Amino acid sequence: MLSVSIYTLGCKLNQLESEAIASAFRDAGFPVIPLNEDEPADVVVVNTCTVTSKAEQKARRIIRKLAADNVCVIVSGCYAQMDAQAIAAIDRRIFVLAGDRKSALLDLPATLAAVEGSVCEHHAFSLPDSISELLRSPVPGNARLEQFRYIPNTFSFHSRAFLKIQDGCNGRCAYCRVRLARGPSVSLEPERALSQLRVFEAKGYREAALTGVNINQYDSGMDLAGLVAYLLKGTTRIRLRLSSIEPEGVTEAFCAAIADTRVCPHFHLSVQAGNDAALAKMRRPYTREVVEKSAALLRSVKDDPFLGCDIIAGFPTETAADFEKTLDLCRRVGFSWIHAFPYSPRPGTEAFCFKEKTPNREISRRIDALLTLAHEGRRSYINRQIGKKAEVVIEAADNAPAGFVVGTTETYLKALLQAPEGGKTPRAGDAVSCTLTDAEYTPVRRAYDMRGTIP
Repeated sequence: MLSVSIYTLGCKLNQLESEAIASAFRDAGFPVIPLNEDEPADVVVVNTCTVTSKAEQKARRIIRKLAADNVCVIVSGCYAQMDAQAIAAIDRRIFVLAGDRKSALLDLPATLAAVEGSVCEHHAFSLPDSISELLRSPVPGNARLEQFRYIPNTFSFHSRAFLKIQDGCNGRCAYCRVRLARGPSVSLEPERALSQLRVFEAKGYREAALTGVNINQYDSGMDLAGLVAYLLKGTTRIRLRLSSIEPEGVTEAFCAAIADTRVCPHFHLSVQAGNDAALAKMRRPYTREVVEKSAALLRSVKDDPFLGCDIIAGFPTETAADFEKTLDLCRRVGFSWIHAFPYSPRPGTEAFCFKEKTPNREISRRIDALLTLAHEGRRSYINRQIGKKAEVVIEAADNAPAGFVVGTTETYLKALLQAPEGGKTPRAGDAVSCTLTDAEYTPVRRAYDMRGTIP
């Protein structure tokens, strides 16, 4: 039987789509195994990202290595959409599934299962003409709406569920290549979203993350606030977590919907800059004042929520004085974490043609300043959780010490929990109540943030 591995780069949406691919192969009877570059599987699906040039370089490296090992490589994702011909030219064993053919990847396992016994030897894999045609031909129907086939019922790599409610983006941010790869915004029908969420709840999942490229653009008979309220009303136990949200989307109506106790008090704002000059050049549709108001609104409906953000360091035209305003905003808001990353010029975007450049040394300085704030904010937040009660979803963690389990709190902190003596040890996917007793924050390679005990 052919073995399959899946290698994922990029966002939670990519992780979700990789889960759907894994489920399709497992349902067809194929073993899905961890990627091992020294002893690769017969078929490797590489789900790519185009956010930065480093992400693309990493994808090319793994693709070349696998193809050189005589492995069949199937490449999907945003980078595949943007540079399909260049990727396919690397090696004849590479099949690239761009956006108009992406859903064919979910049909491949069943088709392979019907002919697999006669088409391969280990690491000498060749596809029959019928399969090659499936991968190289357009998919009939609406390829954009086919994106919502990527919703698995079970998850191979996560103890919590993910629900894709939206794809694409109608924004025009000057630096963003993802919107070019994913296309205009499309939304999952609310009835289908509720039906899928009920499936997760029936299967015992205690949490589902609502994800997409820009979930604030959800628009299918209701907006995001309406969808959250609709999903909560139609379920009884499962808690909801939101992926990245836009500052301008944090309205009073939105906050009224997320005030429900089943919405996790963990929010990640896509901020990118904290000064109005850079925000205008980025074509972001808000000001620093809106960011501050968004954080205040979120804190008004949740008790000390975890607030994270993204910041781009070194965006062209952003001066050192502008950047100091970004640091000032981060201090004023008091983010619990800052995902700081260097600006990456992306072909096809408006900012790619900007003449102003920020020297690499200055970019590194800004990254260091942001990370200093990030670690201060996270350490402060973790210390504030000591002594609090928390509900934790247990994760699969092979490296947990004997008598302990690792889980994720509502605020998205990793907690090492001492299992009750003489009691039943919780399993991955279980939700348990605990008391957080100690901070275990280490800035580098943190395994967990806190310790706790299960009564």
